[in-house]
Amino acid sequence: MFYICQMANQEDVFKKVISHAKEYGYVFQSSEIYDGLSAVYDYGQNGAELKKNIREYWWQAMTQLHDNIVGIDAAIFMHPTTWKASGHVDAFNDPLIDNKDSKKRYRADVLVEDYVAKIEAKIDKEVSKAAKRFGADFDKEQFVATNGRVLGYQEKIDTILKRLGKSLENEDLADVKALIEELEIACPLSGSKNWTDVKQFNLMFGTKLGASADSAMDLYLRPETAQGIFVNFLNVQKTGRMKLPFGIAQTGKAFRNEIVARQFIFRMREFEQMEMQYFIKPGTQKEWYDAWKEKRLNWHLSLGMGQDNYRFHDHEKLAHYADAACDIEFKFPFGFKELEGIHSRTDFDLSSHEKYSGKKLQYFDPEENKSYVPYVLETSIGLDRMFLAVFSNSLQEEELDNGSTRTVLKLPAVLAPTKAAVLPLLKRDGLPELAQKLVDELKWDFKVAYDEKDAVGRRYRRQDANGTPFCITVDHQSLEDNTVTIRHRDSMEQERVPMDQVKGIISKAVDIRYWLQKI
Repeated sequence: MFYICQMANQEDVFKKVISHAKEYGYVFQSSEIYDGLSAVYDYGQNGAELKKNIREYWWQAMTQLHDNIVGIDAAIFMHPTTWKASGHVDAFNDPLIDNKDSKKRYRADVLVEDYVAKIEAKIDKEVSKAAKRFGADFDKEQFVATNGRVLGYQEKIDTILKRLGKSLENEDLADVKALIEELEIACPLSGSKNWTDVKQFNLMFGTKLGASADSAMDLYLRPETAQGIFVNFLNVQKTGRMKLPFGIAQTGKAFRNEIVARQFIFRMREFEQMEMQYFIKPGTQKEWYDAWKEKRLNWHLSLGMGQDNYRFHDHEKLAHYADAACDIEFKFPFGFKELEGIHSRTDFDLSSHEKYSGKKLQYFDPEENKSYVPYVLETSIGLDRMFLAVFSNSLQEEELDNGSTRTVLKLPAVLAPTKAAVLPLLKRDGLPELAQKLVDELKWDFKVAYDEKDAVGRRYRRQDANGTPFCITVDHQSLEDNTVTIRHRDSMEQERVPMDQVKGIISKAVDIRYWLQKI
């Protein structure tokens, strides 16, 4: 079996991902019948299931496998002073730049990062050429560390990102524009290099709460879920009798007025986060920062999407609340981009909410017999980005031994929306009735589909493209001995098994315990 991994180029691959997501009921453009709403998407019948399964995989890993991490569900609306205390009112901005000829607006830092991504692609090309030249003797680490051309590319990348980070940290927007001009970055749409000055733009959505315009209170739709955790710190700590270190987890919607929303569901205006704030003793943040970097990477690796598709990226520019920060980046069809952030937030959040609310948000340490404001270690992952990572990585085209090709969505079985499809070989002779009986038995434990339309080979292909791990075919022999054929999506291997063993086979493959034990 031969795998076609590079489907023409990255842009074509991404177009195929978007098209497949719609065709198979995963993601639709929001309000499509009214020509859609920019950067807002709806999850279809399969997408909603996949999204729910990813959320549950994260939730169980956080709250079920750690006896000192609990979950909450805070409201989207919060008192407006919350966002003053958090720094969002004053500092939650993106650096934007307009092209004078195309009239298109871009994030200035993203333009530079995309330029860097092209240099990284050159490094990948050099590595691929060398791997082909040296074969089994190729040592990637040694090549990257010693090859002059690769080292030159990497030095250029480091210089650019260091300058960008310093300029953003110092709010030197003039230098950000100067960097774009020096790199001769052109508008992706028009090719023009005629840029305006860089300006900051606040990303929060404003709204109002109240019965009339005169008395309504100005509010914001929350731009992140973390603050709901911080303002509930004492509520959870006291009612749960939590002792440091402990964590509070939450999943939920957040909203950002992204002017330059793009790349399908990677950057949206309405999205979902999965965040955990880990409250720790001051002075231990370096230890916990390193520990959670390892824990979170292991969670990602447990899904089997390839270690080479992940990397850590340390922040050049630290947020106002952090003393250390990094991203876990994933290799999307458009290059390595942020998937999850890990931040050492110090005591900024709780101390700031203390100041603005006038309420103490401290922990009494019985061992030291004193109260203090805990430090916080944060892990924050975008559920929609995780969805895109899983979906895009799983979508493959394979050339089969007989010369034909198949499109297959090799979703991790634990996340797949439908775990099995039951297929009667024919629509007669009692086969549909026996197949339906098997569906009725399995549906208490798994989401199962029943499909009797078209030839069985076409049904296999349909389920492959939909990401279903197993197809179970009921035929005339099933009527005689209660056995069925079970087909495995990834290998296409088929085996004859007693009908009463089907549940156990599926359970073993999709059991969350089997997957999370890899952590």
